[in-house]
Amino acid sequence: MDGADSALTAANLLCQACVDVLEVDGAALSVMHDGTLWGTFGSSDQASRRLDELQFTFGEGPCLDAVRSGEPVSAVDLDGPAEQRWPALRSSLLDSGIEAVFALPVGAASRLGALDLFRRRTGALGREPAAGALLAAELAALPLLNLSPVGGWRAVGQVGNIQEQPAPLERVEVYQATGMLMGALQVDSAEALVRLRAYAFVHSMTASEVAWAIVQRRLALDTDDWLEPGDPAGRTR
Repeated sequence: MDGADSALTAANLLCQACVDVLEVDGAALSVMHDGTLWGTFGSSDQASRRLDELQFTFGEGPCLDAVRSGEPVSAVDLDGPAEQRWPALRSSLLDSGIEAVFALPVGAASRLGALDLFRRRTGALGREPAAGALLAAELAALPLLNLSPVGGWRAVGQVGNIQEQPAPLERVEVYQATGMLMGALQVDSAEALVRLRAYAFVHSMTASEVAWAIVQRRLALDTDDWLEPGDPAGRTR
């Protein structure tokens, strides 16, 4: 087993352990680099991976806030009147049955990412689960640091260099699809990504799901037809 595979296994096991002992229903490990959310590295299950993916799709969420602030971020009642953060993400989480979410920064100095915890009921974590979550966030830095032989995330690769990005991050298809849109629409990368994310939002999909449809040529965003709700990408559930 190579370094990336070993790191992914460790990350998945850590996320599953969080579900087993921290009174949460899902966990995922998000990876950040230079303030950009690169993807979901480990998760307790596919549902948690998809929930975490929505943060990249909408460009908002507790993971981003936790990494930027360097402090844990929590939303103990996503449907409560006092909760106004992350409107797009919050709606999708509630639609998925998630009532509370917690994010803890991973890698205090290097800001590697965040450990995201999802729960299907409202309320703060108890004292022991909260302490356990902080410990889990510390442990989560280990598989990310092990991604590269020099012990740092920076060496894994730069955004846009598809060949050097680790496969578990599930971002390769997004950059491929963005490149295809740039060529087809004659727009820059920022506008192409905005268009991809907008389609995902309108059709309740993740950015990766839309990207796969574009890469597999099941979807073209060269007209305004994509603004109509529906599922013309032929997504399988």
